[in-house]
Amino acid sequence: MRLKLFVVFAVIAALLVACGGTAEPETVTERVEVPVTRVVTETQTVTETVTETVTETVVQEVVALPKVDPLAYSGDIVTAGSSTVFPLAERMAERFQDEGFAGNITIDSIGSGAGFERFCVAGESDVSNASRPIKDSEIESCAAIGRTPIEFRVGTDALAVTVSKENDFLTNVTFEQLAAIFSTAENWSDVDPSWPNEPILRYIPGTDSGTFDYFVEEIFDEDETPILAASNLELSEDDNVLVQGILGSPYAIGFFGYAYYQENADTLNILSIEGVEPNQQTVDAAEYPLARPLFIYSDATIMAEKPQVAAYINFFLTYVNEEITDVGYFPASQDALEASMMNWLDAQ
Repeated sequence: MRLKLFVVFAVIAALLVACGGTAEPETVTERVEVPVTRVVTETQTVTETVTETVTETVVQEVVALPKVDPLAYSGDIVTAGSSTVFPLAERMAERFQDEGFAGNITIDSIGSGAGFERFCVAGESDVSNASRPIKDSEIESCAAIGRTPIEFRVGTDALAVTVSKENDFLTNVTFEQLAAIFSTAENWSDVDPSWPNEPILRYIPGTDSGTFDYFVEEIFDEDETPILAASNLELSEDDNVLVQGILGSPYAIGFFGYAYYQENADTLNILSIEGVEPNQQTVDAAEYPLARPLFIYSDATIMAEKPQVAAYINFFLTYVNEEITDVGYFPASQDALEASMMNWLDAQ
């Protein structure tokens, strides 16, 4: 039986006037007839199974934000915070401007904690970028200056540790082994006697990279001294340099964003961490130990007084999944992204 699709649009209208632009939040309800298999068994001289396919209606609700025209907005947008979120925020800001926003967008990479201090204590930023949820103490600081932070989940970071496909001894590493591999161990056999007695060749992102910062946070408790003191270490802001270095020897290792690994999966092997391989499923299930949610935060009063900030966040949430994989991270789950969109609608 043919599958028939009926779409019913239920629009919740609310007029938002900003810099001459209007916007209408909407909730879209899709009514879909989906095939359901019913099995009927008839007992005669032999047992015969007759399968009948019928259809029933299932209602699905999808949140959609109002369309944003970047040309309709101007003014400054000040953001600061996580170095991990920085490249994603930079990409979204560039796209917002490329599509017509005439104002200036400032993005300072100063770390999540410093970003919350600037947002909740100094009150100097409009948006706080964070690679962790805001703390209760930071919410209290925000309240002290009349701000109520609103959380917007924008994606997930999953760091890929990779080796050449010529490497035949390494498929999984623990946190403890990672710490040794990227610091004091000279040879692979120093980490595990069963591994080759060959020097470890390390290729990592430069110190300005959010990926470098995240790795240091997770493996070295924010102390970059051990990794920067490691021997046979090459740092580069160019992922192509890192890939070529790893490909140059079966004893090389490096790390970068997962999306870039995907582009080079024919020549690289990705390592499991603590027995868990990074992929969309393990990231969504919070099983991969080098994965974490990425956020941006703002405040309803800021969004009302500076419509360009509300428009930027709307644009961010609407198009982030078109950019995030290329930047090197994973999309947030649909539920998480829709929750962020509802937070935006509630703020209006």
